[in-house]
Amino acid sequence: MSEQEKNTTPAQMKMFLTRIGFGSKVIVTGDQSQKDLPAGAASGLDTAIHVLKKIDDIGFCYLTSSDVVRHPLVQKIVEAYDAYEKKDADASRGFRRNSSGTRDRKDGGRKNR
Repeated sequence: MSEQEKNTTPAQMKMFLTRIGFGSKVIVTGDQSQKDLPAGAASGLDTAIHVLKKIDDIGFCYLTSSDVVRHPLVQKIVEAYDAYEKKDADASRGFRRNSSGTRDRKDGGRKNR
């Protein structure tokens, strides 16, 4: 088991995964939303998911904030950051939330020319 692999480089992840022995089972964990890599650096976990997702003998399990089993306040914090990051991502792509909670383009649907 290799835990908290969100901060590995692609080369480190490849080195770990290519040393699996016969009869072995490997579990790799990591939270893709909590990387501490320098800006622009590739994550070994993200790269492994992209490269290996079509291999039948490899499975991926994605957890959500409802899977967080900690103090109830921690779960509220995780949910608040998820909502903030989604809102921030929408804003950077030119969207805003309307009164019904759906997304509208800030420019009313028109493209600037």
